Amino acid sequence: MHPRATALATAAVLSLTLGLAGAAPASGQSDAPAKVRPGDIVTAAPTSFHPLPGQPTGTRAWHLTYRSTTAEGTPNTVSGTVIVPHDGKKGPRPLITYAVGTVGLADSCAPSAGFPKGTTMEANLIQQLTARGWAVAVTDYEGLGTPGDHTYTVGRAEGQAVLDAARAAQRLPGARAAGVTEVSPVGIMGYSQGGQATSWAAELHRSYAPELDVKGTATGGVPADLRTVADANDGNIGAGLILMAATGQNAAFPELRLDKYLNAKGRHYVDFMKKNCVAVNTVAGLFKRISDVTVENPLDAPDWQRRLEESRLGTQKPDAPVFLYHGTVDELIPYGVGKRLRADWCAKGATVRWAPIPLGEHVLGAIVGSVPAAEWLAGRFADRPDGGNCG
Repeated sequence: MHPRATALATAAVLSLTLGLAGAAPASGQSDAPAKVRPGDIVTAAPTSFHPLPGQPTGTRAWHLTYRSTTAEGTPNTVSGTVIVPHDGKKGPRPLITYAVGTVGLADSCAPSAGFPKGTTMEANLIQQLTARGWAVAVTDYEGLGTPGDHTYTVGRAEGQAVLDAARAAQRLPGARAAGVTEVSPVGIMGYSQGGQATSWAAELHRSYAPELDVKGTATGGVPADLRTVADANDGNIGAGLILMAATGQNAAFPELRLDKYLNAKGRHYVDFMKKNCVAVNTVAGLFKRISDVTVENPLDAPDWQRRLEESRLGTQKPDAPVFLYHGTVDELIPYGVGKRLRADWCAKGATVRWAPIPLGEHVLGAIVGSVPAAEWLAGRFADRPDGGNCG
């Protein structure tokens, strides 16, 4: 769960269908529609990428909607952005599939809505990647910029959306012409909610998208255990984010019936969050305890606990190296949660480079950690070995 969010404009109208964006059938192939695959493009339209309003970046960008998969295993459609340096390079170039931190629950909060206007806060971190000559695919996650509610903090859905964004980038004709192909080395990167999403992508890669040539995952500030994170924030600065997370879980699993646990204040706040991009200070200031917005704590219910446990990380071994970073005084995601994830992955034999950030709180961790994370990914793209530091 990331503390930054921005009021963003409504997403651009999508006009270019898969039939227009894709290549014609190869010689000898049937004209019958091919089976829909995760990562297939539904719509594509040119857009622009600006870290600040009007700031040039020397890139080309496309807004996409693409096929992905829900946490329950059913097909869905997710939106996102593909950004490629406009540098004339034609050969295979590295591709980063990037997951942003918390932006809010309303469609207008989607990263793709802010890129053209220069209002997406992590765009400056993404620009550091395109400046290296790397292409970047940025998912909006399930339910941001597309119909339905955002399944915020539902790990499996997030991870699949991250992997499918890379697939979509490789299938986009304009990106392919600029060197984003099936043989492009892939890096996975994200922090906070993005750290949850990218860590899930790392764990799912082998089973869900093994054809992607993933060289490594750089992930930080990871809410690897949602129940522990909720317990730590009940009565503290991140209390409002607990309600956002509960809203996201309920969006994915309506049988949880969040509404029956909420009092009038809680229902009001959920309605407010669904319509707005909520900065962490605003969210945190709404209330301090779960008991302030509920008639009964849903986190005590067995069905809620079971669903939260399904988003726990550390149960599967990432099949590519991981750079895992965490601020030692993170006020939102306890440092101990990051240490536990490192221990779990190391115990499973994963290659993990653990990088604590001394005196780093949550926002500082995102900024300070981004440079060494990108440098570590550059090493993986260069095929330099890294045995990690689990020992």
